[in-house]
Amino acid sequence: MSEIAIRVRDLEKRYRVWTHAPPTNIKERLAVAGAAIGARLRIAGEAQFRQEVHALRGVSFDVRRGEVLGVIGRNGAGKSTLLSILARITEPTGGYAELHGRVSSLLEVGTGFHPELSGRDNVFLNGAILGMARSETARKFDEIVEFSGVREFIDIPVKRYSSGMQVRLAFAVAAHLDPEILLLDEVLAVGDAQFMARSHARVKEMTSNGRTVLFVSHDVSAVARLCRRAILLEHGRVVYEGPAGETVEAYLAANRADDPAAGAHAGSGALRVRRVVVSSVDGSADIRSGDPATFTVDLDSEGALSEPTRVTLAIKTSDGAELIRLATQLTDWLPSLECAVESLPLNAGTYVVGASIEQDGRLIDEVASIAEFSVSLAAVSGTAKSPAPVVVNHSWSVEPISSAVAETGRVR
Repeated sequence: MSEIAIRVRDLEKRYRVWTHAPPTNIKERLAVAGAAIGARLRIAGEAQFRQEVHALRGVSFDVRRGEVLGVIGRNGAGKSTLLSILARITEPTGGYAELHGRVSSLLEVGTGFHPELSGRDNVFLNGAILGMARSETARKFDEIVEFSGVREFIDIPVKRYSSGMQVRLAFAVAAHLDPEILLLDEVLAVGDAQFMARSHARVKEMTSNGRTVLFVSHDVSAVARLCRRAILLEHGRVVYEGPAGETVEAYLAANRADDPAAGAHAGSGALRVRRVVVSSVDGSADIRSGDPATFTVDLDSEGALSEPTRVTLAIKTSDGAELIRLATQLTDWLPSLECAVESLPLNAGTYVVGASIEQDGRLIDEVASIAEFSVSLAAVSGTAKSPAPVVVNHSWSVEPISSAVAETGRVR
């Protein structure tokens, strides 16, 4: 059996799209037909009506058997198009992709489900689509239902399910019907924290048994946690391929570089914050809510410090609301600083780090956004994402009111 489970070479995908609204009447259709004839006669160009959009441009990579490869990139980078080609939903315009093994894909909520059929019927339908005998699916049925957590709803039509219920059942089916290659596109973000933890554990179990997973997600912390290797797509091209942590850093750095205002420095410039790196205690980009985290700050200076200097980091939401401020006072020049946070109280999401330097109230340096990082929920039973931006460790207690207090009506 080949050690390569997925081989992609020079993959291209082009779409022809209308440059304006498609024709809706005979006059407009005749105009388009005339332009097409003129283009063939080199009199006019059809480009005034249609143009080609390149979703993928020369994409090449290999995925070894038993590996989890992450695919990240901004919206429109070509991630979903890539998975659609690998799942045989659409044909490439050029190049080729080879998949060695039985493929199961989960590209969106409810993929492969018939809305009018019950959850039970859809489990067996998906098993048949994957080429499994009914007896094989029946042996896995209880395990699938238990994993999905929808047992009490298994005999009602899936159109009655919430999006979370649909994705839990769909993932359970895709991950338990013995696929040799599993293609996942963003779907795990729909489930709650407890389900995501089980899903990640299932993915790791599959890869330890030689299964191969291609994982597409905007949740870079999940990519850093699940994958050893990742690729970064931009405008349909692979612009970076390497260890997952390094690929995530390249992705975040590209986002910062595309926002000049966010990275612009103010102040006199005698001392600058050159870089801020946020990492977990093991040095990875996998940062979980409530876990320790380290903020490493690299500085540039024109000379020795002449007076006490205050360095401040501001942790903000993606829309600029400040949540946490971390500050220290320097009396001697240091090229690098580290700030250790014992328990990061941030909820799951993406956050921005701003930085500033002051001397005796004078602004030396200030940058609104110099780093970006993602936080995932800790894999703790019962943990769920809250609408609040921060999560504070706390406990409640209710002490019985003493008879004396009850009689007097006063609390002592």
